[in-house]
Amino acid sequence: MPVNANRPERWKEDIAQSVDLYNHWFMQFAPQVYQHVRVETTKQVQNALAWTDNLRSIAPDVLRQYPSILAMLRMTTAPPLARDRLIGLSGVLPHVIRSMELQHQLPVHMDKRLLDEELQKIGNTIMRLVDADIFPWLQAGKIPTETEIYRAATIVADRLCGVAADPIIRNAQEQRQLEVIKLWLERRGYIQVTSNERVQFDKMKPGTFSFRLNVQVVQEGGARKVKIPVDAVIMPLEAKDREFPLLVEAKSAGDFTNTNKRRKEEAIKVAQLRATYGYTIRFVLFLCGYFDSGYLGYEAAEGIDWVWEHRIDDLAELGV
Repeated sequence: MPVNANRPERWKEDIAQSVDLYNHWFMQFAPQVYQHVRVETTKQVQNALAWTDNLRSIAPDVLRQYPSILAMLRMTTAPPLARDRLIGLSGVLPHVIRSMELQHQLPVHMDKRLLDEELQKIGNTIMRLVDADIFPWLQAGKIPTETEIYRAATIVADRLCGVAADPIIRNAQEQRQLEVIKLWLERRGYIQVTSNERVQFDKMKPGTFSFRLNVQVVQEGGARKVKIPVDAVIMPLEAKDREFPLLVEAKSAGDFTNTNKRRKEEAIKVAQLRATYGYTIRFVLFLCGYFDSGYLGYEAAEGIDWVWEHRIDDLAELGV
């Protein structure tokens, strides 16, 4: 029996309360989260500057040893370069740059000579477009002071964090949501199963829960098996034999636009779960933030229920 999906008469009030809760959290804690990430990012940029001799040497050997610095290097130019823009300007093979940025490694099974040529193209393009206002020592041909290095690192870190601002806030909010669920469950006698215990979701003991557990599903008519991550998996205290745990997806949003762009993600996930385990599998959303009636109506039509963070006690109605 749905908890909220079948009660549209209270959606409007819940939306308003959810927005208020998210805004309160954002005003209180988001600046601290962002500042912490910026401090850590500044340290990483300082390390990268040291590895490149303060940007005076972006040689293939440096990029070979530290492929993960490429995202930072894109932020040292004027203007900062998007990944695909760097590919177009440098003429580098796309998979080289994507491997360095997404996997933080060089492409495997690539001829060393060819790879060095590609890395040289990257270094040449960065050096040609480097922002002289941020790195004044390059044109002056002098050794930078510690103050100049730190100033440059903070500017590049700001650029990096600006690009990643939404993911930074979203990840912090999701972590906070999971902590809210954990506290609620532990007050009721539940015990957390850590991810390193490698428990299977359908083998969990009654009264246990786990976060970010992988659940195997079938795709493409059963021909392919893949694992999908689930934020929270809860086996009720009074679970019966062979009962599936409750699967919970933590969702937060700081505006109404992005939620409607992302709403198909849950529909695809629940369709895969039902195709694999049948309609007795239970999957709900744990919502905080900007989720309007259009989003809620879409999820309800897909047979997906939800629990609002501001009314977390609704989990009890799901047998938890």
